[in-house]
Amino acid sequence: MSSATDPMQGLKDRMRATWMAGDFGMIARLTADAAAEFVGRLPVRAGAKVLDVACGTGNLAIPAARLGAHVTGVDIASNLLEQARARAAAEGLPAAFEEGDAEALQQSDESFDVVMTMFGAMFAPRQERVARELTRVCRPGGVVAMANWTPEGFVGQMFRLTAQHVPPPEGIAPPVLWGKEDVVRERLSPFVSKVETARRRCRFDLPLPVPEVVAYFRKYFGPTQLQFEKLDAAGQAALAADLESLWAKHNQASGNRTVCEAEYLEVIATR
Repeated sequence: MSSATDPMQGLKDRMRATWMAGDFGMIARLTADAAAEFVGRLPVRAGAKVLDVACGTGNLAIPAARLGAHVTGVDIASNLLEQARARAAAEGLPAAFEEGDAEALQQSDESFDVVMTMFGAMFAPRQERVARELTRVCRPGGVVAMANWTPEGFVGQMFRLTAQHVPPPEGIAPPVLWGKEDVVRERLSPFVSKVETARRRCRFDLPLPVPEVVAYFRKYFGPTQLQFEKLDAAGQAALAADLESLWAKHNQASGNRTVCEAEYLEVIATR
């Protein structure tokens, strides 16, 4: 559908370009352990049909496939899907990866035992469509599972800081609202029988001092890379300084190592 008939298409095209910028695989590896732990808490078992929505490079799909599940991953960014396919192939895992939109999934109604998404579907602009789609493709009695950064946590604070330098598109609800228990319940409850939530932590551990961590994200994390590109030299210096201050404030290590814990909301909804 062209942007002339869908006013959101231009925004979504820019979002796709944002996630394809940099090299998200270098960022995804920082959350791989948390992703495997997340999958381990879900009813993913051999033979289960599992959908990973906004799968990125396969952080959830790969451990689910290792458990013997029949896994499909969908994402809007083709280069991330290529990395996911390569990871699965390297381990001989038969996971399938397809281009797909969390707001308009191509999968059939009630076709999966587990529908999961980690730090992914929360970024789609029309959250009510995401809630409807995640639950639509889940079978009755199945599970819809989300991991969403909280507004109060470290990543939520980082999003708030960068928005002060580069304002996000108007009219779009902040993605971190998915990290609020009351909002999640309001969005999912019309489609599910039960919603359970728990606050968890994801540990960022980089063998780099804080300034190099900021440079690392600027190089590899598409949203950060493009935010810097929108600023002049003075603006870039100010953003870098603020990000370094935030990382330093939360850093639990010292010297040439940076360790920060980022809170996320784990959502387990029973269809």
